Amino acid sequence: MKAQRLLAVSRKEFLHVRRDPRSLGLGIAIPVVLLLLFGYVLTLDVDRVPLAVRDLSRTPESRKLVSRFEGSRYFQVALRAEGPPEVEAAIDDGRVLAALVIPEDFAARVRSDRPSVVQLLLDASEANTATIALGYAEAVVSGYSADLEVRWAKAKGLQGIRPPLDVHSRVWFNTDLESRNFIVPGLISVIMMIIAALLTSLTVAREWEQGTMEQLVATPVTGPELVLGKLLPYFVIGMVDLSVAVAMGKYLFHVPMRGSLPLLFGIAAVFLVGALSLGMLFSVAARSQLPASQMAMAFTFLPAYLLSGFVFSIDSMPPVVRAVTYLVPSRYFVKVIKGIYLKGVGLGTLALDTALLLAFGAAMLLAATRLIRMKIR
Repeated sequence: MKAQRLLAVSRKEFLHVRRDPRSLGLGIAIPVVLLLLFGYVLTLDVDRVPLAVRDLSRTPESRKLVSRFEGSRYFQVALRAEGPPEVEAAIDDGRVLAALVIPEDFAARVRSDRPSVVQLLLDASEANTATIALGYAEAVVSGYSADLEVRWAKAKGLQGIRPPLDVHSRVWFNTDLESRNFIVPGLISVIMMIIAALLTSLTVAREWEQGTMEQLVATPVTGPELVLGKLLPYFVIGMVDLSVAVAMGKYLFHVPMRGSLPLLFGIAAVFLVGALSLGMLFSVAARSQLPASQMAMAFTFLPAYLLSGFVFSIDSMPPVVRAVTYLVPSRYFVKVIKGIYLKGVGLGTLALDTALLLAFGAAMLLAATRLIRMKIR
C-alpha cells in the first residue's frame, strides 16, 4: 500500500463530493435536521397531563384534593365537568387524558375518619403515558392521605406523629429527569450510523454505474488503497457531523457533558470507520446506487433505532430479540456515548464496548477490502 495512491483516490473522492452539492447536503444538512426534529419532537417526559375534574362533594376537603393536582407540575386541570357525558366526551375527543371523580360523601367520610374512595379514569390508548400518569396520581393522593392521617392523629392528642416510612430520593446522572438528556446523545449514535453507511453505499456503486470503475481497475491502485481512499473523505464529513451534533447538544439542547470530549471523539472515530466500511460493503456488493442505498437504510436505520437501546430498553425486550441486539454495533456505541455524556465514565468502564466496536470496524473494513478485491479481478 502506497500513501501516494491512497491520497490520489481520496483527492478524487473529495473533488466529487465538492462538485456534488447533493452528497454534501446529505452529509451535513440531514444530521442537523434530524437532531432538530427528534430533539424537539421526541420526548418521553409526561408533564402537564390534561385532567378533567368532576367534584360532586364541593367541599373544602374536596377542593384541597383538587388543589393538590393543580399544584403538581404533572397535571393541569383542563375541564370542570358537570356530568358523566361531559367527562366521557372529553376523554373521547382527546381533550383530557384523565378524569378525577370525587363522590358526594367524600367530605363526610373524611371528617368521620372513614375510608373514602375517589375515582380516576384514564385514557390508556397510550399505555406508557397512562401508566406514568397513574403513578403521578397515586403519589398525589397518597400525599393527601398521609396529611389526613397526621391531622387525625393530632386531633386524638397524639404528638410527634410521622409517616412510617420517610423516603429521601437522590437522582444520579440525569438529575433533572429530562428525557432530552439521553435522547440527544443516543440520537447522535443513530445519525452517525445511518449517514455514514448511506454516504459510502453510493461510492463504488456510482463508479460501476458511470463506467469509471474499469479505469480505476486499470491503474496500479490496489483494493485496500481504493477502499481506504474512498473512506477518508466521508470519515472527515462524519467527524464534522459529530462536532456539529455535539455543539448542538451543548448550546441548543443544553445537554450536560460530564465525561471526556477527546474520549468521545476517539471512540466515535472507531465506530465511524465500521459504519463507513459497512456502507462500502453494500456499495461493492450491489454495484448500483439504488439497491445499495436501500440496503444501507434497511440494515442501519431500523436496528440502530429499535435495537440499540436508544429509545426502548433492551432489558424489556423478549429474550430472542435481546440476543439479536448483540449483533447491532449501535448498541455498544449508545452505551458508550450515554456513559460519557451522563455518567462521566472513562475508558476503564467502557473497555469492553470499545473493544467490540474495534472488532466491528476491523471486520467491516476487512470484508469490504476482500470483496472489492474479488470484484476487480
